[in-house]
Amino acid sequence: MTKKISMKIEGMSCSSCANRLEKAINKLEGIEQGNVNFATEMLTVVYDEAKTSPMAVELAVEKAGFKVRKDIKDYSFKVKGMSCSSCANRLERLVQKLEGVEAASVNFATEKLTVKLNADVIGYNQLKEATQSAGFELLTDEEIKQQPTKEVSEAHRLFKRFMISLIFSVPLLIISMGHMVGLPLPHMIDPMRNPLNFGLIQLVLTLPVVFTGYKFYQVGIKNLVQLSPNMDSLVAIGTLTAFLYSLFGIYQISQGDAHYAMHLYFESAAVILTLITLGKYLEAVSKGKTSQAIKALMGLAPKTATVERKGVELEVPIEEVMVGDLVLVKPGEKLPVDGEVVEGMTAIDESMLTGESIPVEKTVGSQVIGASLNKTGFIKYKATRVGRDTALSQIVKLVEDAQGSKAPIAKMADIISAYFVPIVMGLAVISSLLWKVSGESDVFALSIFISVLVIACPCALGLATPTAIMVGTGKGAEYGVLIKGGEALEMTHRLQTIVFDKTGTITEGKPKVTDVLALSLSEEQLLSYAASAEKASEHPLGEAIVREAQDRGYALCELESFHAMIGRGIEGVILGQKLLIGNLKLMVEHQIDVSSLQEKTDELAYEGKTPMYMAIDGELAGVIAVADTVKESSKKAIETLHQMGIQVAMITGDNQKTADAIARQVGIDLVLAEVLPADKANEVKKLQQSGRKVGMVGDGINDAPALAQADIGIAIGSGTDVAIESADIVLMKSDLMDVSTAIRLSKATILNIKENLFWAFAYNVLGIPVAMGVLHLFGGPLLNPMIAAAAMSLSSVSVLLNALRLRKFKA
Repeated sequence: MTKKISMKIEGMSCSSCANRLEKAINKLEGIEQGNVNFATEMLTVVYDEAKTSPMAVELAVEKAGFKVRKDIKDYSFKVKGMSCSSCANRLERLVQKLEGVEAASVNFATEKLTVKLNADVIGYNQLKEATQSAGFELLTDEEIKQQPTKEVSEAHRLFKRFMISLIFSVPLLIISMGHMVGLPLPHMIDPMRNPLNFGLIQLVLTLPVVFTGYKFYQVGIKNLVQLSPNMDSLVAIGTLTAFLYSLFGIYQISQGDAHYAMHLYFESAAVILTLITLGKYLEAVSKGKTSQAIKALMGLAPKTATVERKGVELEVPIEEVMVGDLVLVKPGEKLPVDGEVVEGMTAIDESMLTGESIPVEKTVGSQVIGASLNKTGFIKYKATRVGRDTALSQIVKLVEDAQGSKAPIAKMADIISAYFVPIVMGLAVISSLLWKVSGESDVFALSIFISVLVIACPCALGLATPTAIMVGTGKGAEYGVLIKGGEALEMTHRLQTIVFDKTGTITEGKPKVTDVLALSLSEEQLLSYAASAEKASEHPLGEAIVREAQDRGYALCELESFHAMIGRGIEGVILGQKLLIGNLKLMVEHQIDVSSLQEKTDELAYEGKTPMYMAIDGELAGVIAVADTVKESSKKAIETLHQMGIQVAMITGDNQKTADAIARQVGIDLVLAEVLPADKANEVKKLQQSGRKVGMVGDGINDAPALAQADIGIAIGSGTDVAIESADIVLMKSDLMDVSTAIRLSKATILNIKENLFWAFAYNVLGIPVAMGVLHLFGGPLLNPMIAAAAMSLSSVSVLLNALRLRKFKA
């Protein structure tokens, strides 16, 4: 086929250059015409794509001493119309084949197409047309913004489909099966008296279910025609075969063969469509989590910022903040962008981004992070990174990249169906034709055709995976372990390393008084005085002291004066006595001797606790130690994981000494301390690159990229919405013992799925030769379509009953 392309050329200095390039191009095999326009610097080539390619033309241009200038652009689109991973693979192959496309990647889980293309060769319109012809629709960011409730509306639409199907399937099931368990039917539709009415009422009830589930047929049959069958193809063929066979049964009844009334399978088609629609609805509910997580991340940043320009304070939208702007932030306000402090002192809560529970002291020259919370003082800082360059935006990008790099897990049933369905259809056609050619009647040949399709009908195969997953995820929910779909359930049992975030995951996430060492006062007096002074402070360590005194029921004294010293502690006067409470630096500044408790404070620091010194009128009065305490379940949970042969690591932005102290308490194998938010995902990636399957357990926004990067992200239910949305599994009880529960449940479910697939095929594979009439050739019985359908139904029942065994799972 002849094609035409145009390329922009660099490096031509005169018309003789253009002539030289033109000659070089026209010498290439397969080039029908090559023209170079020196004025526009364009090369236009007409070529035979069977003999050459654009790549060969580019190489020839470079060989001639020139260069092809490409306008390479990156695009990301939302894709509508994908129903399974095979659709994603087909779309990816299609886009990669388009001329001008440098690279393309489709992620089924996030429903996104990422494409790198040469804008001189192909544009958005051509890309959209090509994908539309294959049955997919591309949406730009603007179009996505105009559809903010897409996930909700999709789930709502599927729920409506399920309810309609259910309304018709229940009476259909009662009419078709009720007489078998003694339920009386009206005379008018009694199969013994009015078999035709009995069949027609079932047909009438089945048609709305089939019409409601038209998407299965639309997508499934289309994929089958394009030789890439998927789960929808299985559902379409299975239910359509049962439906068509039942129509054949009604025809036989109308011809006087009343015993067909006992062998109609409308209820099989309707109930399977109803169950699969329920599965699709549950999938839709859990989809779209990435976009929600990213929206929640972006929502952390304030919408406006107060900036100083030419000595005037202005409130501007965050999008208008420029690098170099002076940004003003009062206590209690969020920082709009990243920057460097130029005036003022404060303590900033960066826990939402770093995971560190204790606010960080900031003075002139300190770096500050956008979206963090200013706790105590007023600061003025110079904006250094704005827009897409801020730490928050980088975390958003990390979440997108990590989730985009996850390859969807290939479902066993999809792989099998790609070969199984076409083979069965071929065998059905061949066997029926052979019997017809051998002299049998049309009815005999049709009976053979239907028998083969029904005995091999992949209804059970279509149910094998979703039923086990539905029961498994339901059982998990009973124990407070929310598993977001089959992929997470399938991968969890393969985990070899579990990485725990420290703050809020292994530990409680908020400081608590652990030790009180009194010298000249009683323990009650020391704690009461300290709490009285700290009541005026907003520092979390001070709040922990106040909380402890209140919990113990100690009376607080009146505070006569108060002064906070950023980065050191506080100064106050109580009952005429001057109090100093703070770190060692504060004691040294005021020349207070702390040697009497030095050994003990060193011990406390080794244990990961923060010692707060207290002096009264220049003399050391005692020490109060504050620490983020370990959760009760942490040690036992890690021991359980060790018994399962799983390596346990801990990752934190905290200092090495504190991290090591926590690790010793709970038995951690690997400690990753002083890790920045952006590096958490990289640390997970390093473990993955060593060939290990990695699970990440976290609760903070800073954990979101690592949760997305991990093979399985596990969020603590008490954590932030972003962590929960980014994770594959959520532990609602915030009990780390549930990590091992999730792994054991995954193992049980995967074993169940494999058993289901076996039962789904056992009847079919054994029955196919019989259905084809192999035994009949040697004088044996012919498999009646009704018996074939019974075997098909039995395989579905076996699968369902086996899946229900999962309900016996114990945490």
